[in-house]
Amino acid sequence: MRVSQRAQRVQPFYVMEVAKAAAALSQRIAQGQTDNTDPVVMLNMGEPDFTAAPLVVQAAARALQEGRTQYTAATGLPALRERISQWYAQRLGAKVGAERIIITAGASAALQLACLALIEAGDEVLVPDPSYPCNTQFVSAADGLAVRVPTSAAERFQLSAQSVQAHWNARTRGVLLASPSNPTGTSVHPDELRRIHEVVSARGGVTLVDEIYLPLSFDDTYSRSALAIDDQIISINSFSKYFNMTGWRLGWLVVPPKLVGVVERLAQNLFICASTVAQHAALACFEPESLALHEARRAEFKARRDLFIPQLQALGLHVPVMPDGAFYAWADVSPSFDKLGVSNSWDWVFKVLQDSHIAVAPGRDFGLSEHMVRFSTAGSMAQLHTALERLKQRLA
Repeated sequence: MRVSQRAQRVQPFYVMEVAKAAAALSQRIAQGQTDNTDPVVMLNMGEPDFTAAPLVVQAAARALQEGRTQYTAATGLPALRERISQWYAQRLGAKVGAERIIITAGASAALQLACLALIEAGDEVLVPDPSYPCNTQFVSAADGLAVRVPTSAAERFQLSAQSVQAHWNARTRGVLLASPSNPTGTSVHPDELRRIHEVVSARGGVTLVDEIYLPLSFDDTYSRSALAIDDQIISINSFSKYFNMTGWRLGWLVVPPKLVGVVERLAQNLFICASTVAQHAALACFEPESLALHEARRAEFKARRDLFIPQLQALGLHVPVMPDGAFYAWADVSPSFDKLGVSNSWDWVFKVLQDSHIAVAPGRDFGLSEHMVRFSTAGSMAQLHTALERLKQRLA
């Protein structure tokens, strides 16, 4: 059977290889086939250990009991679009009309719809290196090319207006940013984002910003949506991270008014609509009780960052930029290569998994780095303490 060139261009998601190895190790531990019986600590996945708020679960149950399970409009429930619009004004510092919001099957569907609506075959989209690998695959799926632009700690591992201008060419269609970013947890400064957008707009390009971690900002400097800058910016968001609804597969896309009809047609054909039950449940995310819970959990994620990263640094695993949001630590592990008998972060990850039963995401997932890894601090304090103690013993 002939496989399409499009499918062949899609690179492996290496963190899933680590997840498979961790699952196999856990099975051997359960079967008594290992000398070390310590359970595997999973710091490789960007998934909160919290689940949906109680009011959300109750709303889902009511929707099922009352039979509210049929298709919605492709753009989503009007009531949910309105709630999100209000939340932008109240929490994210932007005025966003409900008519510009399209409910999607997770942020993944939002990215796919945006890329299919805007990218032609051969178009290039500038992305920072490092960046989340799946974002680049959505560009590739639209027959475009994601061009990785090297970044530095001085740039907070984000694109700058200067770097965008330097890498722009006749094939460049726009930029795809993430603020806060996965894997670094760092954000684009609002002033720099404005300058980037000005460079892009002057060249007739598009600015796409992945803001799924924006509500998990810990610094007020970065807490406003890019949509406050210009209604021509396209924003991707999700209920997965801040609202702890990962498996519910619900997100949204904010587009300029002229693009709504285009994206709606694509959504009608590709998805029909997002999960109706998940949409009815998500309405409860914006109740005061739920919002208070989400804010308490945000404080907990910050506390985990504040515990984990200084102790990681003390072990000689350097985090070049303190994350201002999300739940990741982008760490340089090369100082420990000799102690572990490895020469790159890919081998480091599997050595730590084998020796210390800690699963971590390898740097090659996120760009060209072979000396960096991504720790997820989305797990419990107990897990983080355990991982730190095991690393301390192994690196002593």
